[in-house]
Amino acid sequence: MNSLLLGSFPHLSSSLTSGGDCWGKTKFKAGHSPREVQVYCGARNILERQRVVRFQHHHSGCTVKKSTIYQENNAKFLVHAASGQPFESESGAYNPESTSKSVKNALDAFYRFSRPHTVIGTALSILSGVLEAVAAALMMNIYIVGLNQLTDIEIDKVNKPYLPLASGEYSISTGVMIVSSFSIMSFWLGWVVGSWPLFWALFISFVLGTAYSINLPLLRWKRFAFIAAVCILAVRAVIVQLAFYLHMQTHVYGRPPVFSRPLIFATAFMSFFSVVIALFKDIPDIEGDKIFGIRSFTVRLGQNRVFWTCISLLESAYAVAILVGATSSYTWSKCITGNGISTKGL
Repeated sequence: MNSLLLGSFPHLSSSLTSGGDCWGKTKFKAGHSPREVQVYCGARNILERQRVVRFQHHHSGCTVKKSTIYQENNAKFLVHAASGQPFESESGAYNPESTSKSVKNALDAFYRFSRPHTVIGTALSILSGVLEAVAAALMMNIYIVGLNQLTDIEIDKVNKPYLPLASGEYSISTGVMIVSSFSIMSFWLGWVVGSWPLFWALFISFVLGTAYSINLPLLRWKRFAFIAAVCILAVRAVIVQLAFYLHMQTHVYGRPPVFSRPLIFATAFMSFFSVVIALFKDIPDIEGDKIFGIRSFTVRLGQNRVFWTCISLLESAYAVAILVGATSSYTWSKCITGNGISTKGL
């Protein structure tokens, strides 16, 4: 209807599209009466109002849509807030990189706080003393077990054919070279360290280990069950405990030796263990020992009896250890000793 109305004024339609005041800007031409112009302006006003209504309707729709979206987002936010979750957690509640970085920074701060050069110096001064004793003792141990294999080649072919000398993997000259080298290095290290407790521990171990194995008159004490057990007990229970304790006290710490309860307890406990070691080690070697005249307790008493004797000694050692732990004045010592020994005993 509006287009038909405007179409009846072909000369005025261009002025309508350009907008402006109907009466002030319209140029009248011949043939158009004021009445026609009035009708035209009325039609134009109707169109303008329709355009305004359509624009307002469109704008109102966008506003309502935006408002709806905002309300939905706001509702989501309120739900999260009501659940107790902080807004920042939406982006990521756990960040492994951030956690590892925090731990790294904390360790770095503690590292700088502890002044590492002083800690390293203290640790090395103690560890060096321990390592000196451990290295020298290991070398002497290799000498003792190596000498025993050199003197027991024929027996080991029956009892332990997998050993290098018994199987022929090592020649006798190779065994002699290894044994000699390690005994010399052990004494050299003990002398260089300058610790008399360590040196005497090495020397006594050397003497007893040699007398235990070497086949010379009045020696080769392993042939006699009781003397063999005493040799093992003396080295493992007494010398290792006392001598190395004195080495740490006098040489490493520079303190006068004090025979404390832990030292006495360790010596007594290892005495049981040393006897068990001396008995247990001969149980699988009964065949070769019988052939070559080694009168061990296993040969004399039988494997079954020796085995259960060892079990009884171990259980007795554990029982004594639990009682000693129970007499401690420290609760943590009671718990650790009691629980630890009970677990091992089972």
